[in-house]
Amino acid sequence: MIGSHPSGAVIIPAHNEAGVISRTLEALREVIEWGTVDVVVACNGCRDATAAIASRSKGVHVVHVREASKTAALNAADEATERWPRLYLDADIEVSAPALRAVFVALEDNRLLAARPAFRYDTEGASVLVKAYYRARSRIPGNAQGLWGAGAYALSFSGHERLGRFPAFTGDDYYVDRLFADGEKAVLPTEPVVVRTPRTCSALVAVLRRTYRGNAEQDRVSGGASSARTIRELLASVRGPLSLFDAAVYVAFAGAGRRRPLSARKSVTVWERDDSSR
Repeated sequence: MIGSHPSGAVIIPAHNEAGVISRTLEALREVIEWGTVDVVVACNGCRDATAAIASRSKGVHVVHVREASKTAALNAADEATERWPRLYLDADIEVSAPALRAVFVALEDNRLLAARPAFRYDTEGASVLVKAYYRARSRIPGNAQGLWGAGAYALSFSGHERLGRFPAFTGDDYYVDRLFADGEKAVLPTEPVVVRTPRTCSALVAVLRRTYRGNAEQDRVSGGASSARTIRELLASVRGPLSLFDAAVYVAFAGAGRRRPLSARKSVTVWERDDSSR
């Protein structure tokens, strides 16, 4: 730590994020002014103004990656900074200076290898069913205890040594979370980052398809994971008619997300992204 400010880096992989990157970088203005944190935006396969917009932000280093690949962007950005710890931040997620400070301080001595800030869902403008899904999801304790799902997680130097390079998996946060035992990672009680949920049912199903596909890919490699805990916690969350309705909606969306669409038979994999909240 230099003076009262921690050192570190914020890595933001960005693919055609012109609509949100300014908002994300504006939230980091105070952090950039510390002078102790590198902010790296890794534009991968961008065909819009993402790189130009990010380049106009003082103190932001833009890395250009030709292919549209989050994995390639993360690895390229890692090579562009030598600072630790590192926060990996989705391009549509805003993190406050106090939250970032808390995460970096917690990782400075390498006793914790990985951490993330708290988060909350913003469902403003979402459909009734989407809101019900996220109410149910918020009641499942296991969904709030991992490094995944917040669009932001951080690694210490030692934590990153265990990771090495990011592998070509969908769901980097899910992969990273499974590298660490409970005592090696933490969700910190910070000012929460805001996760803007999909606004429409179709957008939510698209995101869930990508998530479940990535999780299944990793589960096949690592030996599999059970959804029994999630089911138990979902059932335990039911306290009345509204929570029962929410749980039923959650199950319905989960089922839809796990079904393979006809396009999955094609050799080219479509990257499903939620544009309804951007």
